[in-house]
Amino acid sequence: MFHSFFPRPKLFFTSAAIWTLICILVWYTVGPQIGAAVGLPPLAEGVQPPVGLGFFFTSDNLWFYLYFTIFVVLFGSTWKLIERDHPWANWSIWGSAFIIFIAYFSVQISVAVNNWRGPFFDLLQRALAREPGITAWQFYDFQLRFFEIGFVGVVLSVVTAFFTNHYVFRWRTAMNDYYMSKWDKLRHIEGASQRVQEDTMRFANILEGLGVALINSVMTLVVFLPLLFNMSQHVSDLPIIGAIPHALFWLAIIWSLFGTGLLALAGIKLPGLNFRNQRVEAAYRKELVYGEDHVDRADPVTIRELFGNVRRNYFRMYWHYLYFNVARYSFGQLDAIFLMFILVPTFVAGRITLGIWQQISTAFGQVSDSFQYLVSYWSTIIELLSIHKRLKAFEAAIDDQPLPTIDQHYLEREAEAGELAADKPY
Repeated sequence: MFHSFFPRPKLFFTSAAIWTLICILVWYTVGPQIGAAVGLPPLAEGVQPPVGLGFFFTSDNLWFYLYFTIFVVLFGSTWKLIERDHPWANWSIWGSAFIIFIAYFSVQISVAVNNWRGPFFDLLQRALAREPGITAWQFYDFQLRFFEIGFVGVVLSVVTAFFTNHYVFRWRTAMNDYYMSKWDKLRHIEGASQRVQEDTMRFANILEGLGVALINSVMTLVVFLPLLFNMSQHVSDLPIIGAIPHALFWLAIIWSLFGTGLLALAGIKLPGLNFRNQRVEAAYRKELVYGEDHVDRADPVTIRELFGNVRRNYFRMYWHYLYFNVARYSFGQLDAIFLMFILVPTFVAGRITLGIWQQISTAFGQVSDSFQYLVSYWSTIIELLSIHKRLKAFEAAIDDQPLPTIDQHYLEREAEAGELAADKPY
Protein backbone atom coordinates (compact mmCIF):
# COMPACT_ATOMS: atom_id res chain seq x y z
CA MET A 1 0.00 0.00 0.00
CA PHE A 2 2.85 2.40 0.76
CA HIS A 3 6.11 0.96 -0.51
CA SER A 4 4.83 0.92 -4.08
CA PHE A 5 4.61 4.73 -4.01
CA PHE A 6 6.92 5.95 -1.22
CA PRO A 7 10.62 5.07 -0.94
CA ARG A 8 11.23 2.88 2.14
CA PRO A 9 7.98 4.01 3.81
CA LYS A 10 8.89 3.35 7.47
CA LEU A 11 12.21 5.15 7.22
CA PHE A 12 10.76 7.86 4.96
CA PHE A 13 7.88 8.79 7.27
CA THR A 14 10.02 8.50 10.39
CA SER A 15 12.67 10.79 8.94
CA ALA A 16 9.95 13.18 7.71
CA ALA A 17 8.49 13.40 11.22
CA ILE A 18 11.92 14.02 12.79
CA TRP A 19 12.81 16.59 10.12
CA THR A 20 9.49 18.35 10.70
CA LEU A 21 10.17 18.63 14.43
CA ILE A 22 13.61 20.05 13.68
CA CYS A 23 12.07 22.59 11.28
CA ILE A 24 9.51 23.67 13.90
CA LEU A 25 12.17 23.89 16.61
CA VAL A 26 14.45 26.04 14.46
CA TRP A 27 11.54 28.22 13.33
CA TYR A 28 10.38 29.04 16.86
CA THR A 29 13.88 29.52 18.34
CA VAL A 30 16.17 31.25 15.86
CA GLY A 31 13.83 31.54 12.89
CA PRO A 32 12.86 35.21 13.48
CA GLN A 33 16.51 36.21 13.93
CA ILE A 34 17.55 34.47 10.69
CA GLY A 35 14.64 36.08 8.89
CA ALA A 36 15.68 39.51 10.13
CA ALA A 37 19.27 38.80 9.01
CA VAL A 38 18.11 38.12 5.43
CA GLY A 39 15.95 41.23 5.38
CA LEU A 40 12.60 39.59 6.20
CA PRO A 41 11.94 40.41 9.87
CA PRO A 42 8.67 39.61 11.70
CA LEU A 43 6.09 42.32 12.21
CA ALA A 44 6.81 44.57 15.13
CA GLU A 45 4.89 43.81 18.31
CA GLY A 46 1.55 45.60 18.39
CA VAL A 47 1.50 46.21 14.62
CA GLN A 48 -1.64 44.84 13.01
CA PRO A 49 -1.06 42.80 9.82
CA PRO A 50 -2.52 44.16 6.58
CA VAL A 51 -6.13 43.34 5.79
CA GLY A 52 -6.63 41.72 2.40
CA LEU A 53 -4.15 40.57 -0.21
CA GLY A 54 -1.24 42.38 1.44
CA PHE A 55 -1.34 39.91 4.33
CA PHE A 56 0.18 37.17 2.15
CA PHE A 57 3.16 39.37 1.26
CA THR A 58 4.23 40.56 4.69
CA SER A 59 7.91 40.07 5.47
CA ASP A 60 7.30 37.26 7.99
CA ASN A 61 5.11 35.33 5.53
CA LEU A 62 7.66 35.75 2.73
CA TRP A 63 10.34 34.47 5.11
CA PHE A 64 8.25 31.38 5.89
CA TYR A 65 7.79 30.60 2.17
CA LEU A 66 11.57 30.77 1.71
CA TYR A 67 12.24 28.81 4.92
CA PHE A 68 9.82 26.04 3.92
CA THR A 69 11.35 25.78 0.44
CA ILE A 70 14.90 25.47 1.79
CA PHE A 71 14.06 22.69 4.25
CA VAL A 72 11.96 20.77 1.70
CA VAL A 73 14.73 20.93 -0.89
CA LEU A 74 17.26 19.62 1.64
CA PHE A 75 15.00 16.74 2.71
CA GLY A 76 13.80 15.85 -0.80
CA SER A 77 17.24 15.99 -2.38
CA THR A 78 18.63 13.66 0.27
CA TRP A 79 15.91 11.10 -0.40
CA LYS A 80 16.35 11.42 -4.16
CA LEU A 81 20.00 10.47 -3.69
CA ILE A 82 19.07 7.54 -1.46
CA GLU A 83 16.33 6.20 -3.75
CA ARG A 84 17.30 7.55 -7.15
CA ASP A 85 15.79 4.54 -8.96
CA HIS A 86 12.38 4.61 -7.28
CA PRO A 87 9.84 5.17 -10.12
CA TRP A 88 7.47 7.30 -8.04
CA ALA A 89 9.95 9.28 -5.95
CA ASN A 90 9.18 12.60 -7.65
CA TRP A 91 5.47 12.35 -6.97
CA SER A 92 5.75 10.91 -3.48
CA ILE A 93 8.43 13.37 -2.28
CA TRP A 94 7.86 16.64 -4.13
CA GLY A 95 4.14 16.05 -4.58
CA SER A 96 3.64 15.42 -0.85
CA ALA A 97 5.67 18.54 -0.02
CA PHE A 98 3.49 20.65 -2.31
CA ILE A 99 0.32 19.28 -0.72
CA ILE A 100 1.69 20.16 2.72
CA PHE A 101 2.42 23.69 1.55
CA ILE A 102 -1.06 24.27 0.13
CA ALA A 103 -2.51 22.89 3.38
CA TYR A 104 -0.49 25.52 5.24
CA PHE A 105 -1.57 28.23 2.82
CA SER A 106 -5.23 27.34 3.31
CA VAL A 107 -4.71 27.97 7.05
CA GLN A 108 -3.20 31.35 6.20
CA ILE A 109 -6.36 32.21 4.30
CA SER A 110 -8.34 31.50 7.47
CA VAL A 111 -5.98 33.77 9.40
CA ALA A 112 -6.43 36.50 6.79
CA VAL A 113 -10.21 36.23 7.12
CA ASN A 114 -9.92 36.39 10.91
CA ASN A 115 -7.78 39.52 10.65
CA TRP A 116 -10.49 41.03 8.46
CA ARG A 117 -13.29 40.16 10.88
CA GLY A 118 -12.02 42.25 13.78
CA PRO A 119 -11.93 45.74 12.20
CA PHE A 120 -14.94 45.06 9.97
CA PHE A 121 -17.29 44.09 12.79
CA ASP A 122 -15.95 46.86 15.02
CA LEU A 123 -16.84 49.27 12.21
CA LEU A 124 -20.28 47.67 11.97
CA GLN A 125 -20.80 48.08 15.72
CA ARG A 126 -19.85 51.76 15.51
CA ALA A 127 -22.18 52.28 12.57
CA LEU A 128 -25.10 50.63 14.39
CA ALA A 129 -24.39 52.87 17.38
CA ARG A 130 -24.68 55.86 14.98
CA GLU A 131 -21.21 57.15 15.70
CA PRO A 132 -20.26 60.11 13.46
CA GLY A 133 -17.73 59.79 10.64
CA ILE A 134 -18.79 56.34 9.35
CA THR A 135 -19.07 56.30 5.54
CA ALA A 136 -20.33 53.79 3.00
CA TRP A 137 -16.92 53.70 1.34
CA GLN A 138 -15.37 52.25 4.49
CA PHE A 139 -17.68 49.24 4.19
CA TYR A 140 -17.05 48.95 0.44
CA ASP A 141 -13.31 49.01 1.09
CA PHE A 142 -13.60 46.15 3.58
CA GLN A 143 -15.68 44.19 1.10
CA LEU A 144 -13.01 44.74 -1.54
CA ARG A 145 -10.36 43.42 0.88
CA PHE A 146 -12.55 40.37 1.55
CA PHE A 147 -12.89 39.82 -2.20
CA GLU A 148 -9.10 39.76 -2.47
CA ILE A 149 -8.87 37.04 0.17
CA GLY A 150 -11.73 35.13 -1.46
CA PHE A 151 -10.02 35.28 -4.85
CA VAL A 152 -6.86 33.74 -3.36
CA GLY A 153 -9.05 31.05 -1.76
CA VAL A 154 -10.73 30.22 -5.08
CA VAL A 155 -7.40 29.92 -6.90
CA LEU A 156 -6.00 27.73 -4.10
CA SER A 157 -9.08 25.46 -4.13
CA VAL A 158 -8.86 24.95 -7.90
CA VAL A 159 -5.12 24.22 -7.81
CA THR A 160 -5.55 21.88 -4.84
CA ALA A 161 -8.34 19.88 -6.48
CA PHE A 162 -6.48 19.56 -9.79
CA PHE A 163 -3.16 18.56 -8.25
CA THR A 164 -4.52 16.14 -5.65
CA ASN A 165 -6.57 14.34 -8.33
CA HIS A 166 -3.36 13.64 -10.24
CA TYR A 167 -1.50 12.77 -7.04
CA VAL A 168 -4.12 10.22 -5.98
CA PHE A 169 -4.23 8.61 -9.42
CA ARG A 170 -0.44 8.26 -9.46
CA TRP A 171 -0.60 6.54 -6.09
CA ARG A 172 -3.33 4.24 -7.33
CA THR A 173 -1.26 3.50 -10.45
CA ALA A 174 1.73 2.58 -8.30
CA MET A 175 -0.35 0.16 -6.20
CA ASN A 176 -2.05 -1.27 -9.29
CA ASP A 177 1.26 -1.93 -11.06
CA TYR A 178 2.76 -3.51 -7.96
CA TYR A 179 -0.18 -5.79 -7.22
CA MET A 180 -0.51 -6.89 -10.85
CA SER A 181 3.18 -7.82 -10.90
CA LYS A 182 2.33 -10.23 -8.04
CA TRP A 183 -0.98 -11.43 -9.51
CA ASP A 184 -0.05 -15.13 -9.41
CA LYS A 185 0.12 -14.90 -5.61
CA LEU A 186 -2.98 -12.73 -5.28
CA ARG A 187 -5.54 -14.16 -7.66
CA HIS A 188 -6.83 -16.76 -5.16
CA ILE A 189 -7.70 -14.10 -2.55
CA GLU A 190 -11.44 -13.45 -2.23
CA GLY A 191 -12.46 -10.45 -4.33
CA ALA A 192 -8.92 -10.01 -5.68
CA SER A 193 -10.14 -8.15 -8.75
CA GLN A 194 -12.22 -5.76 -6.65
CA ARG A 195 -9.31 -5.11 -4.31
CA VAL A 196 -7.01 -4.20 -7.19
CA GLN A 197 -9.56 -2.24 -9.21
CA GLU A 198 -11.60 -0.50 -6.51
CA ASP A 199 -9.91 -0.73 -3.12
CA THR A 200 -6.60 0.70 -4.35
CA MET A 201 -8.41 3.74 -5.73
CA ARG A 202 -10.49 4.25 -2.58
CA PHE A 203 -7.49 3.72 -0.31
CA ALA A 204 -5.34 6.33 -2.09
CA ASN A 205 -8.22 8.80 -2.35
CA ILE A 206 -9.37 8.50 1.27
CA LEU A 207 -5.87 8.43 2.78
CA GLU A 208 -4.83 11.51 0.78
CA GLY A 209 -7.95 13.35 1.95
CA LEU A 210 -7.46 12.34 5.57
CA GLY A 211 -3.75 13.15 5.39
CA VAL A 212 -4.37 16.64 4.05
CA ALA A 213 -7.05 17.19 6.70
CA LEU A 214 -4.65 16.03 9.43
CA ILE A 215 -1.86 18.31 8.20
CA ASN A 216 -4.35 21.16 7.97
CA SER A 217 -5.49 20.47 11.54
CA VAL A 218 -1.95 20.45 12.90
CA MET A 219 -1.04 23.67 11.12
CA THR A 220 -4.28 25.28 12.26
CA LEU A 221 -3.33 24.48 15.85
CA VAL A 222 0.16 25.88 15.36
CA VAL A 223 -1.26 29.14 13.99
CA PHE A 224 -4.47 29.63 16.00
CA LEU A 225 -3.53 28.33 19.46
CA PRO A 226 -1.21 31.30 20.14
CA LEU A 227 -3.97 33.63 18.92
CA LEU A 228 -6.49 31.99 21.25
CA PHE A 229 -3.97 32.14 24.09
CA ASN A 230 -3.63 35.91 23.65
CA MET A 231 -7.36 36.50 23.14
CA SER A 232 -8.07 34.93 26.53
CA GLN A 233 -7.11 38.26 28.09
CA HIS A 234 -10.54 39.58 27.05
CA VAL A 235 -12.43 36.82 28.90
CA SER A 236 -13.58 37.43 32.45
CA ASP A 237 -15.04 34.83 34.84
CA LEU A 238 -16.42 31.60 33.42
CA PRO A 239 -19.80 30.19 34.42
CA ILE A 240 -19.59 27.98 37.55
CA ILE A 241 -15.77 27.71 37.38
CA GLY A 242 -14.84 31.35 37.85
CA ALA A 243 -11.65 33.01 36.65
CA ILE A 244 -9.00 30.85 34.91
CA PRO A 245 -5.82 32.18 33.27
CA HIS A 246 -5.90 31.71 29.49
CA ALA A 247 -9.34 30.15 29.79
CA LEU A 248 -10.14 29.96 26.06
CA PHE A 249 -6.90 28.11 25.35
CA TRP A 250 -7.50 25.39 27.95
CA LEU A 251 -11.24 25.05 27.36
CA ALA A 252 -10.74 24.52 23.62
CA ILE A 253 -8.28 21.70 24.30
CA ILE A 254 -10.33 19.99 27.03
CA TRP A 255 -13.64 20.25 25.20
CA SER A 256 -12.20 18.93 21.94
CA LEU A 257 -10.43 16.01 23.61
CA PHE A 258 -13.68 15.12 25.37
CA GLY A 259 -15.53 15.02 22.04
CA THR A 260 -12.81 12.96 20.39
CA GLY A 261 -12.78 10.40 23.21
CA LEU A 262 -16.57 10.18 23.24
CA LEU A 263 -16.81 9.47 19.49
CA ALA A 264 -13.89 7.05 19.48
CA LEU A 265 -15.47 5.04 22.31
CA ALA A 266 -18.93 5.05 20.72
CA GLY A 267 -17.59 3.95 17.32
CA ILE A 268 -15.01 1.40 18.39
CA LYS A 269 -16.84 -1.55 16.76
CA LEU A 270 -17.66 0.12 13.46
CA PRO A 271 -14.41 -0.57 11.50
CA GLY A 272 -14.79 -4.35 11.92
CA LEU A 273 -18.46 -4.23 10.94
CA ASN A 274 -17.69 -2.23 7.80
CA PHE A 275 -14.97 -4.69 6.88
CA ARG A 276 -17.35 -7.62 7.36
CA ASN A 277 -19.96 -5.78 5.34
CA GLN A 278 -17.64 -5.50 2.36
CA ARG A 279 -16.93 -9.22 2.63
CA VAL A 280 -20.53 -10.43 2.72
CA GLU A 281 -21.45 -8.07 -0.12
CA ALA A 282 -18.49 -9.36 -2.18
CA ALA A 283 -19.46 -13.00 -1.54
CA TYR A 284 -23.06 -12.31 -2.59
CA ARG A 285 -21.97 -10.41 -5.71
CA LYS A 286 -19.45 -13.08 -6.68
CA GLU A 287 -22.04 -15.87 -6.52
CA LEU A 288 -24.39 -13.84 -8.73
CA VAL A 289 -21.57 -13.30 -11.26
CA TYR A 290 -20.87 -17.05 -11.31
CA GLY A 291 -24.59 -17.63 -11.83
CA GLU A 292 -24.47 -15.64 -15.06
CA ASP A 293 -22.22 -18.25 -16.69
CA HIS A 294 -22.87 -21.47 -14.76
CA VAL A 295 -26.33 -22.96 -14.38
CA ASP A 296 -25.35 -24.81 -11.19
CA ARG A 297 -24.36 -21.60 -9.36
CA ALA A 298 -26.54 -18.95 -7.70
CA ASP A 299 -29.21 -21.48 -6.75
CA PRO A 300 -32.03 -20.20 -4.49
CA VAL A 301 -30.72 -21.87 -1.34
CA THR A 302 -27.20 -20.45 -1.70
CA ILE A 303 -28.46 -16.98 -2.64
CA ARG A 304 -30.88 -16.97 0.31
CA GLU A 305 -28.04 -17.84 2.68
CA LEU A 306 -25.64 -15.26 1.23
CA PHE A 307 -28.23 -12.50 1.26
CA GLY A 308 -29.15 -13.50 4.80
CA ASN A 309 -25.53 -12.77 5.77
CA VAL A 310 -25.82 -9.36 4.12
CA ARG A 311 -29.07 -8.65 5.96
CA ARG A 312 -27.73 -9.67 9.38
CA ASN A 313 -24.59 -7.59 9.01
CA TYR A 314 -26.51 -4.48 7.92
CA PHE A 315 -28.90 -4.79 10.85
CA ARG A 316 -25.95 -5.09 13.24
CA MET A 317 -24.40 -1.99 11.66
CA TYR A 318 -27.68 -0.07 11.99
CA TRP A 319 -27.78 -0.86 15.70
CA HIS A 320 -24.19 0.20 16.38
CA TYR A 321 -24.58 3.34 14.26
CA LEU A 322 -27.69 4.17 16.31
CA TYR A 323 -25.83 4.88 19.54
CA PHE A 324 -22.84 6.26 17.61
CA ASN A 325 -25.12 8.84 15.98
CA VAL A 326 -26.71 9.65 19.34
CA ALA A 327 -23.25 10.53 20.66
CA ARG A 328 -22.18 12.36 17.49
CA TYR A 329 -25.26 14.54 17.03
CA SER A 330 -25.64 15.26 20.74
CA PHE A 331 -22.06 16.47 20.93
CA GLY A 332 -22.59 18.53 17.78
CA GLN A 333 -25.53 20.35 19.33
CA LEU A 334 -23.66 21.03 22.58
CA ASP A 335 -20.62 22.18 20.63
CA ALA A 336 -22.73 24.78 18.80
CA ILE A 337 -23.58 26.61 22.04
CA PHE A 338 -20.53 25.81 24.18
CA LEU A 339 -18.53 28.95 23.38
CA MET A 340 -21.57 31.21 23.75
CA PHE A 341 -22.26 29.67 27.16
CA ILE A 342 -18.77 30.17 28.57
CA LEU A 343 -18.65 33.80 27.33
CA VAL A 344 -21.92 34.92 28.97
CA PRO A 345 -20.12 36.62 31.94
CA THR A 346 -17.81 38.36 29.47
CA PHE A 347 -20.78 39.64 27.45
CA VAL A 348 -22.50 40.91 30.58
CA ALA A 349 -19.34 42.68 31.72
CA GLY A 350 -19.02 44.36 28.31
CA ARG A 351 -15.35 43.41 28.01
CA ILE A 352 -15.32 42.67 24.26
CA THR A 353 -16.48 44.40 21.11
CA LEU A 354 -18.34 42.75 18.26
CA GLY A 355 -15.11 42.51 16.27
CA ILE A 356 -13.22 40.79 19.09
CA TRP A 357 -16.14 38.40 19.59
CA GLN A 358 -15.96 37.45 15.90
CA GLN A 359 -12.23 36.84 16.12
CA ILE A 360 -12.58 34.77 19.30
CA SER A 361 -15.38 32.75 17.73
CA THR A 362 -13.33 32.04 14.61
CA ALA A 363 -10.15 31.16 16.49
CA PHE A 364 -11.98 28.95 19.01
CA GLY A 365 -13.84 27.21 16.19
CA GLN A 366 -10.62 26.58 14.24
CA VAL A 367 -8.83 25.14 17.28
CA SER A 368 -11.84 23.10 18.34
CA ASP A 369 -12.33 21.67 14.85
CA SER A 370 -8.65 20.79 14.61
CA PHE A 371 -8.65 18.93 17.91
CA GLN A 372 -11.87 17.20 16.86
CA TYR A 373 -10.18 15.60 13.85
CA LEU A 374 -11.45 12.15 14.82
CA VAL A 375 -14.93 13.53 15.46
CA SER A 376 -15.12 15.16 12.05
CA TYR A 377 -13.65 12.29 10.03
CA TRP A 378 -14.55 9.23 12.10
CA SER A 379 -16.89 7.76 9.48
CA THR A 380 -14.22 8.18 6.79
CA ILE A 381 -11.57 6.68 9.07
CA ILE A 382 -13.83 3.68 9.63
CA GLU A 383 -14.11 3.18 5.87
CA LEU A 384 -10.34 3.51 5.46
CA LEU A 385 -9.67 0.93 8.18
CA SER A 386 -12.00 -1.56 6.53
CA ILE A 387 -10.25 -1.07 3.16
CA HIS A 388 -6.88 -1.41 4.88
CA LYS A 389 -7.96 -4.77 6.31
CA ARG A 390 -8.78 -6.02 2.80
CA LEU A 391 -5.53 -4.83 1.23
CA LYS A 392 -3.52 -6.19 4.15
CA ALA A 393 -4.39 -9.69 2.93
CA PHE A 394 -2.58 -8.83 -0.30
CA GLU A 395 0.50 -7.84 1.63
CA ALA A 396 0.39 -11.16 3.52
CA ALA A 397 0.09 -13.17 0.31
CA ILE A 398 2.95 -11.30 -1.36
CA ASP A 399 5.23 -11.81 1.64
CA ASP A 400 4.20 -15.49 1.96
CA GLN A 401 2.75 -14.78 5.40
CA PRO A 402 -0.40 -16.44 6.83
CA LEU A 403 -3.55 -14.74 5.62
CA PRO A 404 -5.86 -13.00 8.09
CA THR A 405 -8.21 -15.44 9.82
CA ILE A 406 -11.28 -14.22 7.98
CA ASP A 407 -9.57 -14.79 4.60
CA GLN A 408 -8.49 -18.27 5.65
CA HIS A 409 -12.09 -19.11 6.55
CA TYR A 410 -13.22 -17.88 3.14
CA LEU A 411 -10.72 -20.09 1.29
CA GLU A 412 -11.75 -23.09 3.38
CA ARG A 413 -15.41 -22.53 2.47
CA GLU A 414 -14.48 -22.14 -1.20
CA ALA A 415 -12.53 -25.40 -1.11
CA GLU A 416 -15.46 -27.21 0.49
CA ALA A 417 -17.84 -25.78 -2.12
CA GLY A 418 -15.49 -26.94 -4.87
CA GLU A 419 -15.40 -30.46 -3.48
CA LEU A 420 -19.19 -30.61 -3.28
CA ALA A 421 -19.50 -29.34 -6.83
CA ALA A 422 -17.05 -32.01 -8.01
CA ASP A 423 -19.13 -34.75 -6.34
CA LYS A 424 -22.38 -33.66 -8.04
CA PRO A 425 -23.63 -36.08 -10.69
CA TYR A 426 -24.10 -34.52 -14.17
